[in-house]
Amino acid sequence: MGARTLRCRQAVHDERRRMDKNAERVKSAVRERYGALARQQQSCCALTSCCPPSQKLYDPADIEELPQEVSDFSLGCGNPVAAAGLREGEVVLDLGSGGGLDCFLAAKRVGEKGRVIGLDMSPDMLALARKNADRLGAANVEFRSGEMEAMPVESGSVDVIISNCVVNLSPDKDAVFQEAFRVLKPGGHLSISDIALVGELDPETRGSLEAWASCVAGALPKDEYLKKLRRAGFTDITTAEKSWRYIPTVSMWVSAVRPE
Repeated sequence: MGARTLRCRQAVHDERRRMDKNAERVKSAVRERYGALARQQQSCCALTSCCPPSQKLYDPADIEELPQEVSDFSLGCGNPVAAAGLREGEVVLDLGSGGGLDCFLAAKRVGEKGRVIGLDMSPDMLALARKNADRLGAANVEFRSGEMEAMPVESGSVDVIISNCVVNLSPDKDAVFQEAFRVLKPGGHLSISDIALVGELDPETRGSLEAWASCVAGALPKDEYLKKLRRAGFTDITTAEKSWRYIPTVSMWVSAVRPE
C-alpha cells in the first residue's frame, strides 16, 4: 500500500472522528436542554420564542380532556397527529416524544387495538412521559429510550411515524430517514412537523450548540431536507408550509411514503 493511499485513509478516518465528536457534542447539548425542560416541566415557549403555544397548534377539542400539565407542555412547531390520517389498530412511532402529548393524541385515534411507541433520548423526558401515561391510564402507549439515528424498533413493524420539531435537532438526518424507512412497513408513511431554513445562517450561529438545541442551527433548507428523504427511499412526498415563522426558519409539515 502506497504512502499516498495511507495518508488518504488517515485523513478520512480523522474527518470521521471529527464528525462523530461534533455529533456527540450536539446530542449532549440537546439532551441537557430538553432534560432541563422536563425537570422544570415547562414548555420551550416559556423560555424562548422558539415555538408557538399549544393552543395555537392543537384543536381545543383534541386536548380538552388532557390534564393541563400535559396539554400545556408543548415543545413542537405543529400538529403531526392531525395530518397523519391515523386509523384504528395501527402502530405509531413518535420520534422525540418529549412529555408524550402527541403520543396520547395518537393513542386516542388508534384505539385499544392500536399501539403507540414514544422514542426519546432524554431520561428526564422519558420519566415525565411515563408519569403522564400512568396519570392518563394510557395502556396502549409505551416509551423507549434511544436515538433516532439507531432506533430500538423492529424492521417493518410500524404503520405511521410522527415527529414534532425534532428531526432538525439530529446531526445526522440521513441516518434518521434511513432508520425511519427501515422500521416502517411497506406502504407505511411518516407525518412530520419540522423546521426548514429560509434564510442564511452565519458561521457563528451554525456552530452554536445553543442554536442547535433551539431548533435553528440544525435546520436545513427545504429542498435539501426533501432530497434526504428521497435518498432514503421515500416517495409520494408532500409538504405544506405553515404560517408561523421564526426567521430564519419556517414551520412545515412533511408527509412521505415507504413504497410497497
